[in-house]
Amino acid sequence: MRTLPLALLVALVGCGSSDGGTNSSSGSTSSGSESSSSTTASADIVDTAVAAGSFNTLVAAVQAAGLEDTLRSDGPFTVFAPTDAAFAALPEGTVESLLLPENHDQLVAILTYHVVAGRVMAADAATLTSAPTVNGESAPIAPGANGGLTIGGANIVQTDIVTSNGVIHVIDAVIMPPS
Repeated sequence: MRTLPLALLVALVGCGSSDGGTNSSSGSTSSGSESSSSTTASADIVDTAVAAGSFNTLVAAVQAAGLEDTLRSDGPFTVFAPTDAAFAALPEGTVESLLLPENHDQLVAILTYHVVAGRVMAADAATLTSAPTVNGESAPIAPGANGGLTIGGANIVQTDIVTSNGVIHVIDAVIMPPS
């Protein structure tokens, strides 16, 4: 399976620990990943990403793909989210190319490979060997470095950012669906 390096995911959630309407606290999950959870999430996945200020590229891609309304709906959804820094780490021109109308289907396939139907918390993910994405493909989940987890080969670097309609986990690479 191909993965592309994404420091973007790290920056996205790393900068998103204060989401402007969600009470967050950092701690450690059973998987050893950094955790941020909320007791009273009032913002949906999109608004949480916007408020973080470091998911601008992800939000633009979600809008270009026509997925914004879906990620604002009741869900619940689990999103493995890349940050702006992760997108910036992609080869030059990749993001711009994916945002072109003629690449709409490829953009949708990539973005939906980062989404799982349902609310999958880090502790639950630690018991899985794969996650069925809304793309229709399953993304493999495996033990990672320092007791953490990987999905599709990307390290899950921050977990359990609770939203009103799901949960966000930050990963350190853009994961690509199998071709």
